[in-house]
Order: sequence, then structure tokens, then C-alpha cells
Amino acid sequence: MKKKLEVLIVDDHPLIVDAYQSALLHTSSISKYDFEISLAKDCDSALQKIGEMALEKGIDVIFLDIRLPPSEENKIFSGEDIGLQVREILPKTKIIISTTFNDNYRLNSIFKSINPEGFLIKNDITPQELVTAIQIVIEDPPYYSKTITKLLRKLASQNLILDKIDRELLYELSIGTKMKDLPTILPLSIAGVEKRKRQLKELFDIRKKGDRELVLIAKEKGFI
Repeated sequence: MKKKLEVLIVDDHPLIVDAYQSALLHTSSISKYDFEISLAKDCDSALQKIGEMALEKGIDVIFLDIRLPPSEENKIFSGEDIGLQVREILPKTKIIISTTFNDNYRLNSIFKSINPEGFLIKNDITPQELVTAIQIVIEDPPYYSKTITKLLRKLASQNLILDKIDRELLYELSIGTKMKDLPTILPLSIAGVEKRKRQLKELFDIRKKGDRELVLIAKEKGFI
């Protein structure tokens, strides 16, 4: 008798979701596992599903897209934030991150904060790679796609990470929140906001640039 595993797919791209479901179906046909699949397409629906499944049957494997529509209250901004929630309430859940990002800053942040059991660049994904990734993550993680493996070598010498406050600050700047209003949104004083901005500009090597350039490079790097 096959062992049933609970799987949650969090992605807003129908073709990618279909690819995951097909890979899971194929994996089931050649392995000792069957999969009960649930779906979510944004941060709010993902949080709802995670809460429901945590109470009922748990989650064995979660596929997480990093770039997701944020929560309505703008407290959860991406799949990375969802991953942090999963690590907190379901520490045994195996996380497979898939993303179009291939930038060292963003990937390093994800590794430092989530340390996923599987990490795929979407442009690498083939049907066979998905099946292989699923099998390895279940049986003997981690699994990293070829691009991730190459980038890990570059990341080995870096120690860069943006915390949640950094990303919230970048998000608020990106939507035009006024400086005077930021201390009512973030746990920072005006001086603290200015210090964070200076640190971020140093991190991105744009020390003498303005907030517009900071937002642009943060978007380019995939942080907002």
C-alpha cells in the first residue's frame, strides 16, 4: 500500500502548477507514494491553506513560488515570507522553492532565511527534473537545480541578507509612502529609517544615489 503525502502548491502561474501536478502524478506511478494535492495562488490563500492543513493533516511537501501577490494587509510580501511561516508552524514540512530569480543577493537571502530542501530556477525546469527533484526531496534532500548549484559556489564567499524590516521598508518606498509616515508602519524612528536606507545603499553599492535608485535596484534584484 502506498504512503499518502500531503502536498501544497503555491504558485499563480497555471502552466507551472500543471507541470507540478503532472510531475507528482508521474512520481506516484513509479514510487511508493501517492499525493493529495492542494493549491493556492497568492499569499492570503496560501496562509489560509497552511493554517487549515496544519490543523487537519499537516503538509509533507510545499512548492513555493517566491514572487506572489502580497497579502491584502501588506504584511506578507512574497513566497519567502510564506516559507518563514511554514518553518515556524510546520518545521517538518519539506519546502521546494521555485523562482525566476537568479541574482546572488536574492538567492542568498532565501538560503539564509529558509534553507529549502529543494531549490529550482524555473527556466531550468523540465518534466524529468521535476520528478527527480520530488523524489530526492522526499527521500534524501536537498535537491538544487544546475543553475542554483553554480550560483551557490558564488554565494559561498558572501554574507548578504535582507531581513523582513529591510524588505518592508523597500516595499513602502516603492509605493510612495511618505518619510514622515514610515515610523507608524515600521518599528523604526525617522533616524532608524535613514540608517537602514544608508545600509541598503551600501549593500547595493549605490551609496550616493537617491531613494528612486534604491527602489529600482531592489526591484531588479527581486526583493520587491
